[in-house]
Amino acid sequence: MSDRIETLRFTETESERLDKFLTAQLTEFSRARLQGLIADGFVLVDGTPAAKGGLRLEGGERIEVHIPPPQPTGLQPESIPLEVLFENQDLLLLNKPAGMVVHPAAGHDSGTLVHAVLGYAPDIEGIGGEERPGIVHRLDKDTSGLILVAKNDQAMRWLQEQFRQRLVQKTYLALVDGIPPTPTGRIEAPIGRDPHNRKKMAIVHPPKGREAISEYKTLQNFPHHTLLEFYPHTGRTHQVRLHCAFLGCPIVADSLYGHRKASLPLARHFLHAWKMEITLPGEKTPVTFTAPLDPALEETLAQLRRA
Repeated sequence: MSDRIETLRFTETESERLDKFLTAQLTEFSRARLQGLIADGFVLVDGTPAAKGGLRLEGGERIEVHIPPPQPTGLQPESIPLEVLFENQDLLLLNKPAGMVVHPAAGHDSGTLVHAVLGYAPDIEGIGGEERPGIVHRLDKDTSGLILVAKNDQAMRWLQEQFRQRLVQKTYLALVDGIPPTPTGRIEAPIGRDPHNRKKMAIVHPPKGREAISEYKTLQNFPHHTLLEFYPHTGRTHQVRLHCAFLGCPIVADSLYGHRKASLPLARHFLHAWKMEITLPGEKTPVTFTAPLDPALEETLAQLRRA
């Protein structure tokens, strides 16, 4: 497959940076992607490769942007069943099962969500980066629920911008041990890497920690457990799990931040990405999606309610 070539003419009366001009003209690509094309010599100004993204355009320049086809990732598509909740030309919305790793990493070179998505929609290969084609955000291995996958570069950029501006409203269901200090609340506790365990995150003081804000609401109380709705306003690694532990009410069966012995017989922690409100690419009004709980979590709640 040959390069796609976009030819543009800079006709403004005031000078402007090359990368800024291209970002405004080629809206399907991120500024970082276009800066990468410039750095790799794929952008010509009056027939000469541009030296840098900050090159000033003065007026009348002819610009050629050579866009190479997406590079194959080397990942093999796998025929793994997916629960597709919504699909259009721009994205997939999936209900990720617990136990599935989102993208390849050390010890997980097959069976991931990325492998499954490539088997379902092979055309997304190369979108948004080689290791995570189409993956807009992530969920922990043992967290189930809603996850978005972009099917083209323009959708990828739109969705990432929604997350960057904190316009996406996510709601998690968490069953925790104990009872929170108040039925509803707001947690502002910065998160950073645990200095004593590189596999864990921790509540740390600035400047080492990054801002992390969550709100929660009690849905149902049980004698020794509480079902919470959690609303993370930031997207830090393990944020909901850490903030629950910070309340003194760790998530049931959370082997990393909870009690050593699970209080209920669950093979995974009770955390589920339940709802997501987001504005889809090209739309103006946000829509809300929900993902049903898997049977193991439903049965756990049923047993608590019967008791």
